[in-house]
Amino acid sequence: MKTIYLTGYRPHELGIFNDKHPGVAIIKKAIENQLRILLDDGLEWVVISGQQGVETWAAEVILQLKNEYNIKYSVITPFLEQEKNWNELKQQKYQFIVAHADFVTSVTKRPYEAPWQFIERDKFIIQNTDALLLIYDEDNEASPKYVKKLAQRFSETHPYQIIEINAYDLQMVAEEMQHQDW
Repeated sequence: MKTIYLTGYRPHELGIFNDKHPGVAIIKKAIENQLRILLDDGLEWVVISGQQGVETWAAEVILQLKNEYNIKYSVITPFLEQEKNWNELKQQKYQFIVAHADFVTSVTKRPYEAPWQFIERDKFIIQNTDALLLIYDEDNEASPKYVKKLAQRFSETHPYQIIEINAYDLQMVAEEMQHQDW
């Protein structure tokens, strides 16, 4: 697999309200671990849509991994100016991620109009990647359930892999990190 779509929860869906929350480091380490496995198997591109949470944390991980691997990432937004109503700190982080991306575009090429733009983004990215890497847990459905359903539907008629990092995986990473701190 050469290209994956990496997505998952928004920060508020996890009860995370700033990047100093201990859960952020755990999620980033879990993403890093999975990306290293995929990179060793030939991964070249990671696609994100630039939304807050898992996707921005993933971009930070990818930027670190660029020191060791030939990895690229693209930001494919559902609409133009998606960050327009975000606070200044989130906008700065977003602009940094976009500035360092290897490719940036918008699916609908116009500002926000309606929720259908998010669905079109997910369809487009799924159709143009080989797999989905989803940070998701069945017990905390929230927004990732929609992209998972789209990917499952697509995988019924196309070779498309769905890789999940769930609550158990995050717990294992947390315990491993705690063990290393001792």
